[in-house]
Amino acid sequence: MVSGPASGWSIIKQAQGSCQVLHLAAGDPLLSRQEHWGPFPGQAEAIGRRVGLIQAGKCQPA
Repeated sequence: MVSGPASGWSIIKQAQGSCQVLHLAAGDPLLSRQEHWGPFPGQAEAIGRRVGLIQAGKCQPA
């Protein structure tokens, strides 16, 4: 079985300190330019992880 590039939901830290949940393909330029976490298999899991990052002080609330 041949599969395409992996994709998933990632958390990308923005310049102002907030974090955004985005659905990105593997190799997306955002992943190499900015601090990020993921990919996660579902949007709900990524949102839950973002809440944890805010509570840990790694991201600012939007």
